[in-house]
This record gives sequence, C-alpha cells and structure tokens, in this order.
Amino acid sequence: MNRSSLAIISVTMLMASFVSLSCSAPLLRSATQIPRLSKTLPKTFSCPLWSSSFSFCLHRPTKHTVSLISAGFCTVPSSKMTSSVDDSLDSNPLLGDFDFPPFDIVEAKHVQPGIRELLRRLEGDLVELERTVEPTWPKLVEPLERILDRLQVVWGIVNHLKSVKDSSELRSAIDEVQPDKVKFQLRLGQSKPIYNAFKAIQDSASWSSLSDAHKRIVEAQVKEAVLNGVALEDQLREKFNEIEQELEKLSQKFSENVLDATKKFEKLMTDINELEGLPATALGLFAQTARTKGHENASAESGPWIITLDYPSFSAVLQHAQNRTLREEVYRAHISRASQGDLDNTPIIDQILKLRLEKAKLLGYNNFAEVSMSMKMATVQSAENLIEKLRNASWDPAVKDMEDVKKFAAEKGAAEANDLSHWDVSFWSERLRESKFDINEEELRPYFSLPKVMDGLFNLANKLFEIKIEPADGFAPVWQPDVRFYCVKDASANPIAYFYFDPYSRPSEKRGGAWMDEVFSRSTVLARDGSKVRLPVAHMVCNQIPPVGGKPSLMTFREVETVFHEFGHALQHMLTKQDEGLVAGIRGIEWDAVELPSQFMENWCYQRDTLLSIAKHYETGESLPEEVYQKLLAAKTFRAGSLSLRQIRFASIDLELHTKYIPGGPESIFDVDQRVGSKTQVIPPLLEDRFLCSFSHIFGGGYAAGYYSYKWAEVLSADAFSAFEDAGLDDDKAIKETGQRFRDTILALGGGKPPLEVFVEFRGREPSPEALLRHNGLLPVAA
Repeated sequence: MNRSSLAIISVTMLMASFVSLSCSAPLLRSATQIPRLSKTLPKTFSCPLWSSSFSFCLHRPTKHTVSLISAGFCTVPSSKMTSSVDDSLDSNPLLGDFDFPPFDIVEAKHVQPGIRELLRRLEGDLVELERTVEPTWPKLVEPLERILDRLQVVWGIVNHLKSVKDSSELRSAIDEVQPDKVKFQLRLGQSKPIYNAFKAIQDSASWSSLSDAHKRIVEAQVKEAVLNGVALEDQLREKFNEIEQELEKLSQKFSENVLDATKKFEKLMTDINELEGLPATALGLFAQTARTKGHENASAESGPWIITLDYPSFSAVLQHAQNRTLREEVYRAHISRASQGDLDNTPIIDQILKLRLEKAKLLGYNNFAEVSMSMKMATVQSAENLIEKLRNASWDPAVKDMEDVKKFAAEKGAAEANDLSHWDVSFWSERLRESKFDINEEELRPYFSLPKVMDGLFNLANKLFEIKIEPADGFAPVWQPDVRFYCVKDASANPIAYFYFDPYSRPSEKRGGAWMDEVFSRSTVLARDGSKVRLPVAHMVCNQIPPVGGKPSLMTFREVETVFHEFGHALQHMLTKQDEGLVAGIRGIEWDAVELPSQFMENWCYQRDTLLSIAKHYETGESLPEEVYQKLLAAKTFRAGSLSLRQIRFASIDLELHTKYIPGGPESIFDVDQRVGSKTQVIPPLLEDRFLCSFSHIFGGGYAAGYYSYKWAEVLSADAFSAFEDAGLDDDKAIKETGQRFRDTILALGGGKPPLEVFVEFRGREPSPEALLRHNGLLPVAA
C-alpha cells in the first residue's frame, strides 16, 4: 500500500515521494483495466510533530486533546492549534502540536511557510546530530529517526491531501517547496558523519551481539547511503543531486497529467437507448456525475448521464454496454490518457528513463533495475525467470480463454465474433461468465453493501488475530465527511492501533485506485505523554461507487476483494510488535514481499463462512444463497490465464524498460511495449495504445523495476494461505492457531528480519509456487 517504497524509512524512501501501498486486486481481476495509480502510490510515515530533539522548542503549546497513545476511550480532540507570539508560523497547523494530523484545517496557504520553517528547524537538528554523532543507538539512530519521522508527518499530510483533495492551489504550493524538500533529503542522505557512524557500528566488535532488528537497520542505512550518493566525489555528487531533483519533478508532473487527463474526459449521454445493457447502479452513477456537472435534474431513469474515465464509470461501460461504438470510444480514451497535447507524458517518460539510467551508471550499476533490486528479495535474473515461468504457464490457458469467448460471441450472433477487439473482450467475457456460472455481478451488488462487508471483515480479523475493531468517528479530524475512523483493540480491550477509511470515488479531487498509507508508525523513540510506545495509525483509501438514491454503497465482488486487500496492508502496519520505529510494520520489508498480507487477505473472500457473513441483502438481511456461493467459487478461476498474462505484461514492460531499453535508441518506448505485448497478449495491443502514458505505478509511484513484486509476493501469499487450507478451513480451532502464528510472524516482525526468514518461521519451509498455480487453475498446464 502506493503506493508507499517500503524499504527501511530513510532518505531513499523520502525521495520516492512517500509512495503508498496501492491495490493490485482490480488489476488482477479486470481484463480491461490498466494499472491503478500507485504504491501511487504518496507514502506517509507520520508522527506527532513535537519532538524533544528540537533544541529551539522552548515550550509546548497548550493541548486540547487527550493522549491518544495511552487512552482506552474516545473523546473528541480539537484540531485548532494554539497560537503563540508569531501567528504567521505558530498558528500554522502543519507546525502545531497534535495527536492526529489536522486534516480538516490544513489549506494550500499553509504549505509554503510550514514546509520551509520545518526544513529550517530540521537543518538545525541535522547540524546538531552531525556535531555530536557517535556510533551508538542513542547518539545516532534515535535522533535520526526523529528527524526522518518529523519530515514524514508534515510532508505526508500535504501529499495525502493532494491525493484525496487535489486542487490547483495545493499543487502550486507543493511545487514551490518541493525542491527545498528534495535538497534537504539529499543533504541528509549524503551525510558522511552519519554514514561513517553506521559503518563504525557495522565494523565494531559488538556487531555480532546486536539484535536482528538493529542489524537490519544498520545494514540498510549503509546500503541506502551509498544509493543516495554518499560515496560520490563532489562533481559527480552534484550531477547526482541534479538528477534526483529533476526525477522528483517529473514523477509529480506525470501523476498530475494522468489525473487531469482522466478528469478531462466527459461523455454526455441523453439517449437511454445508447446505454442499453448498463445496470441501474451504473446509470445512477452517471446521473449523479451529471448532477455534479450542473445538470441538476439528472436521474438514473431519464438522464442526462455523464460517463468518465474514473474506474467505476468506464469499467461499467466496457463490461455491460451493448453499444459497441460507445465501448470503443471509452476504451480508446482510456488507453490514450495523458498522451496528447499539454498533458502528453511521452517526453516525461523518455526523460525519466534517461535520468534513471544516468543515475544507475553514476552509482556503478549497469541499469536502473539493478539499483532497484539491490534493496529487494529478487535479483533481475530471478525476477525475469519467475515472470517467464508464469508466462509459459498462463499462455495456453489464455489462448483457450479467448477461443471460448469468440465461440460464445458467435453463438450469440455477434458480428464481431471472428474479429474481437479489446473493447469487446470484457463485454463478451462477462456475458460468458454469466451464462457459464449463472452469475450476474450487478445482481449480486445488493448482497455486498459496504457496512455489511466491513462488519464481516472485522469479524474475520477477530477470528484470525483476536482483535476487535470499533468505530471511533470524531476521535480524529478527517479530510472529508465520508471518511470513517476506527480503533483497533487487543483481546484485553486495550487500543493497539487506529485507522482511517475513505471508501468512495470523487473524480473531481481524488486520484484513482486504492491504497494504504501509514500515518504514524509504532515506535518507542517517538512515544509521548508518558506512554511506552507510540501506536500505529494507517489510512485505507478506495474508489467505489458512493451511496446513490438513499441506498448504501453496493459493491461488486471485485470491490470486496479490493477492501480485503488494502486491509491486509493495514493489518501488517497495525499489528506489528516491532518497537524499533525504523523497521516497524511495513517499514524495512523488501518491496517484493510487502504484498504478501494484502494478497493473503483476498483469499478469504472465497472462504465459505467469511463470504456468507458479509453477503447479506441490504434490504432484507437475507444471506447469499448457498448455490450462488458455489457458483462464485466455481468462477474463481474463470479466465485466470488471461488475467495472469495481464499482470505479466505490466511486469515485463517494466523490467524491459529498466534493463535493456536504450533511451534515444532505435526503439521507442511504444515499440518496446508492442514487442512485449506480442508475447503477453493473445490479442496484441493496438498500434496507437499509449497505456504507458498512464502507467503511474512505475513512472509516478514506487514500482520502477518492481512491478514483478505483485507476482513474486503472490507466490508467498498463496503459499501462506495454503497453511490454513492444510489446517482445515472448517476447523475453527486450527484456524485460530494458524492465524495466531501468522500474526506472530508475518504481521508482527515487520522489517526486523529478512522476509524469507519470516516466511520460513511461519510456514516451516521455503515458499513454493504450487499453491498459486493451484489456486489459479494453472497447475496441470505448468506440470
């Protein structure tokens, strides 16, 4: 969750613009969807702002909140900051003293003065650290964590708001101070006194006696300092810094162009006949969008309707619209986002790839993929090997998938049956699925209302991990009225974590996709008000259809999987027992292992007791009929080969562009995509396909030379779930025991141990791809 690098919190992570953990589930499920904005992913590792490391902090402002770290009850905190003599800064909410970020009152006008004053203070802290640094934990790691964490919280607030409440004013304010932030990050990342102190710990006689977590912190900091250019000579370091500044600007501009291009497309429809086949939920969404665009009397029944490229809108058209011309128009608009005019990302991609290669060469690597892999489980070769093995296992089933769809379309008299195009596949696949399994996804929506889904998800978490999740709305300021806030308690009813949940699509201000971010991490160093540890806080963000016409948000099964996915990320963050803040929760976990708990949680959507607990009709309370559950189970592997190939295409083009591609060479980025597409798509991509221009995972997020991580971690997650299958999914006692073991290892140890060791501690052996291939119905082909 952007989505969100998840290496040890460091300057390298900060340089990634706080990439968050974004959802992979819809990418895996929809054959027409391109990658969601990522792991897009802003990454936030936030904390309470006040820090005793600030020598200039002569007094603490009077607080109007209880300590949320130690409180076991809920009171409503005030987000109003106490003023002091200098109103221009002390009244700035980004610089105030609070228990939770004041999301409700931060405005664009606060960004420039707040960030610049923060950086001034942090520079003073850094100078003091370099002056007094010693190769000991109290004199090195603890003050460094305070500096990093303080920057994370403030920048995390504004970056998060940019993702969920975007505005031109906020963009301009961030653009203004971003170079100053990057300059400080580079200054910190290239600090030789800090680097030398970590090296001294690594070379000391006491090294062997350090804990696993301490060793992991030191090793990562040494490695990341080198990746930050600490060893470069003056002229080369200056060039390196120029590259980093430019990459930061380009990445941000890429994401802004994607958002603006997505918002720019609006298709006004006035004839209901042109929308034949679309379900009532889609028509209601289109009408609601029209009302927000000035058509005050728009209704689902009589229109007018506005179609957008926001996922709930465009996916409904591609899956259900009988109007083939409309499907083609929406599909072409989607694959050409941010590829034309002022929003054209093509030159930005070219420059990003050129600069990444230059950066790799400066650091002594052959290509950027080697730089990326230096902090991951995989090597370039092992990642390529896995992707090729999965491609081979998926190709023949994908060809069979397409033959089945063509045959079905022909049986239904479709004129296009013998020459299906990309805008036909999703439509006819959905009709085939409905026919083969007698399942209509839209007809299932009434059984998946958001409140029931969340209740069932929380009950599952209680069953597996012995935690209780309670609403705590009003306990913390939120950025939008629909945002929910929850408290997580252990078996003794003690608070152990909190999280926000922002579920609904808001195309005018909120980027697409789904993601999880940190707000606070667990940390003993940053504990306050007499508590022993600072508790973790997360936020989960989705983009599903909001309540329409007095009905609750009614979800597709894919959206249910998405919520489970993001909650898996949040669980690893919130249930950590690691007290070292630099490796607590998802911090310090290699990127290609971090999707394990998220993809693991998706498996529970198909487990009978879990599914029937969440699938209750929103009006009658009737449970999903048993026969429908059995059909859902049977449909689980429908078109698994095709959907696997889609992920493999993304991973392959990512690796190709960051290993073999030569910027400015004989091939363009689109030539490379065509070449890769010919091996990973049964219907080759259109020549005018420009999906790379909106591939935010690798150009606007943290997945550069890392998209393979979804498949790498899927091997781990499927094998982890198979431990529950081995124990017996109907055996409550065995499930609880296995769940406790999963919590004590995968969810608890954070980045304090190498992920392979953590997996072996849970599973008792190294991972095997057998479970993934079995779950996807691909095992016989692979064998």
